[in-house]
Amino acid sequence: MQMNHEEAPVLDALAAYHKRDELGFSPPGHKQARGAAPEVRAVLGDAVFLGDVLASGGLDERRMKSRVLQRAEDLMADAVHADHAFFSTCGSSLSVKAAMLSVASHGEKILVGRDAHKSVISGLILSGVEPVWIEPRWDAERHLAHPPSAADFEKAFSEHPDAKGALVTSPTPYGSTADLRAIADICHARSRPLVVDEAWGAHLPFHPDLPTWAMDAGADVCVTSIHKMGSGLEQGSVFHLQGDLIDHDTLASRADLLGTTSPSVLLYAGIDGWRRQMMLDGHALMSRALDLAGSVRRQIEEIDGMHVNDRADFCGPGAATGFDPLPVVIDIGELGVTGYRAADWLRGQHQVDAHLMDHRRISAQLTHADDGATTGRLLTALRDFARRAPSLPRGPEVAVPAPSELRMTQVRLPRDAYFAPTQDVPVEEAAGRISAEMVTPYPPGIPAVLPGEQLTEPVLRYLRSGLAAGMNLPDPADPELNTVRVCAE
Repeated sequence: MQMNHEEAPVLDALAAYHKRDELGFSPPGHKQARGAAPEVRAVLGDAVFLGDVLASGGLDERRMKSRVLQRAEDLMADAVHADHAFFSTCGSSLSVKAAMLSVASHGEKILVGRDAHKSVISGLILSGVEPVWIEPRWDAERHLAHPPSAADFEKAFSEHPDAKGALVTSPTPYGSTADLRAIADICHARSRPLVVDEAWGAHLPFHPDLPTWAMDAGADVCVTSIHKMGSGLEQGSVFHLQGDLIDHDTLASRADLLGTTSPSVLLYAGIDGWRRQMMLDGHALMSRALDLAGSVRRQIEEIDGMHVNDRADFCGPGAATGFDPLPVVIDIGELGVTGYRAADWLRGQHQVDAHLMDHRRISAQLTHADDGATTGRLLTALRDFARRAPSLPRGPEVAVPAPSELRMTQVRLPRDAYFAPTQDVPVEEAAGRISAEMVTPYPPGIPAVLPGEQLTEPVLRYLRSGLAAGMNLPDPADPELNTVRVCAE
């Protein structure tokens, strides 16, 4: 059936709500901004509160007879070539957990790329699913991970034929992508589903010059963050389903189990509006973004001491399959300053915030919202930084382990270690002990340490030296990592 993508059911219903001048004696308690503090209204604006209505008994009637959300989800599914779409106002962190719980249950196995986001690990802890880790493809020269290869998934299925499915992250936060078609074929040859954490890929369906969209590559479920590369608000996420290897009602039930009973209509509206925007103007918007990214990349490459990683750096045998040019990843190793120090300087001196930063890189994420004015300010800041970098304090170096030293042995299941009796030990005494917590450099949010892994000196040294250099570790019990939470002996 032909769908009308000029329609935006959530936005239209919100406009109708206000036109009818409905008066709610129900949550939210601010009552269309009237009860909000003047100081709050001055900062946020009344539009935020006017868009904040109940989904059931506000936006739609109490039994959802108008199917406002369902019609918006149907339009999204049609837009991105999926059978079904589910809106989430709890971010892709919830969406990926719901997908995992639809594939495997407590005690069952799932193949997971070890470069997964911490939300995937949280799903393993909550569910008791046993991960079979698939190693990323490591670039030892650049100290960077790309998604695992299809051959690695084939090998893992051969060794673990009882695995219920597979999960891969693509694109990575650095913009490199997996061979999703090949991985999907490997899964489907065994009648096993493939879940793709495509949080950084909401824009991919809307231009042929971008990497292949997971649904087009044959994935069974893919999870996208509309707020990352789209026009949605923070926490706006959609997960998409196709085929019959994952039951629709099971996936819906898992999402309901984890989700809120008070979803934000504001977030729904952002997701709905993004879909309409991209269906009407997406190709032109993405074409302009890609052209702009090409120009910005060329100009940054001309700055002494900076190199923009491109397809030749990230793709090829033993590396990534595809490449998204919109995350502009800048190697500043020649300047002798860490990405942490560079990001702090850019924010402090030019009020320019980097996307990612690590021991030798910063990343500037471009989207369809950028233009010559925003990128001009970025380029000015980068040129100024390159001029001043030689006079900046060098700071401590990060002791980045070789790939062979970075991975630790999983001794206990993440769930078992996380819920075990624990003790906090000095970091100097932690090597050899079993971690009971995640330790995650953020951004990008890929844990260096998982519950159940046996801690090693190289990884602890990497984290401690990273902290000294400016790394952010938000999740361990001791953010300064003077102590580490381990399983009690």
